[in-house]
Amino acid sequence: MKRILLKLSGEALAGGKGFGFDEETCLGVARQVKVLLEQGIQVAIVIGGGNFWRGRNSSKIIERTKSDQIGMLGTVMNCIYVSEIFRTLGMKTKVYTPFLCGSFTELFAKDSAVEALEEGKVVFFAGGTGHPYFSTDTGTTLRAIEIEADAILLAKAVDGVYDSDPKTNPQAKKFDKISIQEVVDRRLQVVDLTSTIMCMENKMPMVVFGLNEENSIVKALSDEFNGTYVTVD
Repeated sequence: MKRILLKLSGEALAGGKGFGFDEETCLGVARQVKVLLEQGIQVAIVIGGGNFWRGRNSSKIIERTKSDQIGMLGTVMNCIYVSEIFRTLGMKTKVYTPFLCGSFTELFAKDSAVEALEEGKVVFFAGGTGHPYFSTDTGTTLRAIEIEADAILLAKAVDGVYDSDPKTNPQAKKFDKISIQEVVDRRLQVVDLTSTIMCMENKMPMVVFGLNEENSIVKALSDEFNGTYVTVD
């Protein structure tokens, strides 16, 4: 693969703390991404905001649009923080948002983002789609399609795609490979349904794996991969 978009959950960045940032976890991600860059792979990243705010689930009294806006700003904080962690390891980065954030970020434009990737910079897409009622899953899929990524890498709390929730069903079956059509038919929650349909229509494959496994991001693009390939053929 030449160009990938890596989706990280905000909760994953919090490590065992459950909130905010765990610096060692973020450094671990940065070290792995640096290996990919050294292999000539272009890397874009989307980070969720769940380590600060979980959108509509966070409040019963705040209106949905405002709640989603708070979540978008949480992703901006995450991307700025993680991009700086990457810089401490010698990588060059750029953070884009779909709305103006003063001098903190740059306004997203495909040509600019692709140029930065081709220059070897790690590109962060913060702020989701810039609109309420869309998840960071949707933002991930949208940006992956726009920059013509070869695949979306989904670093999750579980180590792949299962036919049911492995946390509640010890007999849940893990798929080594599954088609995007079967994901839709079975309503498997790899990403939300909007994002799944977008991947299917635009033939965007996904690589699903557990972030907590050692060197899992690098392994996701090697023969040592132990997650699930979501195919679009």
